[in-house]
Amino acid sequence: MAQLIPTTPLQGSTPELIRLFNLLKRLPDELVIRQRLPSLHGPGPDFWLAQENRVLLLAVSPATPQDAERAQQPDLFGGQAMPVGEPEEERLAAFWREAADEMLPAAILFPNLANRQVQAARPEAAANVWLGKEWLTPNQFAAWVNGRLSPPLSPDRFDRLRARFTPEVLVPAVFTVRQPAERHTEAGLDDYLLDYDQEQALKIDLNLPQAGQSAAHDFQLRLINGVAGSGKSLIVLYRAHLLRRLFPHKRILILTHNRALFFDLRRRYRQLSGGDQQVELHTFLGWCRRYWPDGKTWRPMIRYRERLKLATQIWHEQLRDTAVSEQQFLEEIDWYKDRLLFSEADYLAADRTGRGFALGESMRRRFYAAMTSYHDALQERQKMDWGDVPRQLWRYWHEGAVGLPRYDIILVDEAQFFAPLWFEIIKRILTPDTGHLFLVADASQGFLKRGQSWLASGLEVRGRAHRLTKSYRTTREILDFATLLYRTRLPEDEEEVVEPDLHHMPPGLLPVVLPLTSEQDEVTRVINEIRHLAQNGVPWRDMLLIHASWEEVSSIIARLNRVFGPGTAVDPAQNDPYAIGYNIGSDKSHDQIRVCSLNAATGLESPIVFLMGVRSLYEREQSVRLSDDERLALIRDNTRKLYMACTRAGQRLVITYAGPLPASLRPVA
Repeated sequence: MAQLIPTTPLQGSTPELIRLFNLLKRLPDELVIRQRLPSLHGPGPDFWLAQENRVLLLAVSPATPQDAERAQQPDLFGGQAMPVGEPEEERLAAFWREAADEMLPAAILFPNLANRQVQAARPEAAANVWLGKEWLTPNQFAAWVNGRLSPPLSPDRFDRLRARFTPEVLVPAVFTVRQPAERHTEAGLDDYLLDYDQEQALKIDLNLPQAGQSAAHDFQLRLINGVAGSGKSLIVLYRAHLLRRLFPHKRILILTHNRALFFDLRRRYRQLSGGDQQVELHTFLGWCRRYWPDGKTWRPMIRYRERLKLATQIWHEQLRDTAVSEQQFLEEIDWYKDRLLFSEADYLAADRTGRGFALGESMRRRFYAAMTSYHDALQERQKMDWGDVPRQLWRYWHEGAVGLPRYDIILVDEAQFFAPLWFEIIKRILTPDTGHLFLVADASQGFLKRGQSWLASGLEVRGRAHRLTKSYRTTREILDFATLLYRTRLPEDEEEVVEPDLHHMPPGLLPVVLPLTSEQDEVTRVINEIRHLAQNGVPWRDMLLIHASWEEVSSIIARLNRVFGPGTAVDPAQNDPYAIGYNIGSDKSHDQIRVCSLNAATGLESPIVFLMGVRSLYEREQSVRLSDDERLALIRDNTRKLYMACTRAGQRLVITYAGPLPASLRPVA
């Protein structure tokens, strides 16, 4: 069966287009067939057929036998009838004029007319082949298509024509961090195109249900699983932009989980859309803050050090005699707050599968009492955990203290980090029956919400998932290194990890591991590397520094600014380009080195990445205070963090390590 993009006929398609669509599905597997979006791009061919770099364009005529008879005998019916096939001839001619290219094989298909009627109506000056319904049977049409495809086109010409037929797949060069392996010699595109799988993901389920239609589910759901650098965030932005143009009256929301990624997504969406601000874009917790009810106090968030100190104090008072560590207690608090659990009875009945340590009923009661003490201590301090924000908004909503908006379409980037309670809120702000939820995720990076599955989050994704296996951010060497590191440290990982396709990836520099004698040497060595890069013309914006500890970020930024000048380095989670007058359409408005923590790096990308502080991750894994289960859980979390950080790099990856190298890092040192 041929690959069709989109997989279903577009809303508003004529019966003739639908009949041809069903016929095209039965063509050989090696054909890729696209349906044009006429509401966005105006007149042109209806379908693009491609087999590798050979092309055929098709236009479909709705002409009926009555139309043909009127055109041939205008005096009998009165008035001047439109000649059959003329509108389709003009559509094809307009396409070639605007493409500024020599015409390639094209045909006009007449599903309602017999061949004799078609040939009787076809003028001698017609530029394209005309086919009647006798040709439109699976066997005959497949044979005809095979003989009518164009000779192989050069890659540049093929890309130019595809960009003209489906301009929604054009990706500006400033949206990518990996330089092309080569440029073709003839005039080509300065930008890039989504690949077939990305375009398929972009155009899945474009036929959104309308109000009043019956739906099999409360909302439509689609999940895109993809390897790092496969364009997941790009697809979120492009899909929001596409749906905004197709359905201008629908309310659309994009959500992600961290501020640095939010700023980057907003910058790119406004550049893509020319400044459109009708699509809402927030971090999930930022969205909660936006709709916090008037008159309800927004308490400040407790800082990490204070939070850890408070949880440790309560653990010493109430749980010290148990086999559970302070860290496990803190993680249990987060796990509880991430779910629809609001009482001791809820907690006793909750399924804790995947938590890594079991708790009987008596221990759960002790845990619940300790968690209550922690919550009361927060109340006394007039502070909140971030996990309290969606819980409190949920309560306000159910108490009638706030009315939350409804959205027709919600798109979630980095969905693997979203908690079950977050998804419960998202499902309830979707328009009933007609709402559409579009998720993109990478399970290999899902380290923040352990023990969670899509089903546990209330989402049935079976049969609704699409995979992206090709990475367009990084090189073969970097992705191979990251994947090997992942599999070496987690050989029996059971998560649904998408295996990357390393074929046809461009070669690049091997990742470099720099062994150093002390942690103090790390920043000095990285500064020397940065200085060398800058002297060779590499702009600041092409460098991203990721440190394993958030506590080191501010001191690294301060030192970089002392060495290279004020404002050279920034934390992307705190640096909103729009707050400083970012110029839409320019990629030179924020030429700064970005420095962030490991947990804040998800979704970011850069041509050059320095990964620092890795030793601390390995050291914590060797702590004698850890139980076997805790150690395994920590190794899993750290491995996913390392994989994520490595795959932020588009061209060059440098890892610094203070002390003797662990075995998993030695091969590239």
